[in-house]
Amino acid sequence: MTSRQYEFGVIEWLWDIEQIWIHLPGSGRYEERGGHDKITEVLTRLGAGGWDVATCAASGNWLLWTVRRPLG
Repeated sequence: MTSRQYEFGVIEWLWDIEQIWIHLPGSGRYEERGGHDKITEVLTRLGAGGWDVATCAASGNWLLWTVRRPLG
């Protein structure tokens, strides 16, 4: 049985100030601004690139998604 290997990234969103930080391997960290429409756009764009949401954590005004995609 072969185990899958993944690369991981992080999306962090402070929804009250509409600040989004995206950390992906090979891309470094970049920022975007926006609310629900923008975060939907970001997740859709990453999904088209093979990324899916592995986990989500939330507290107060903060959400953090761990995203992953298979290596190879």
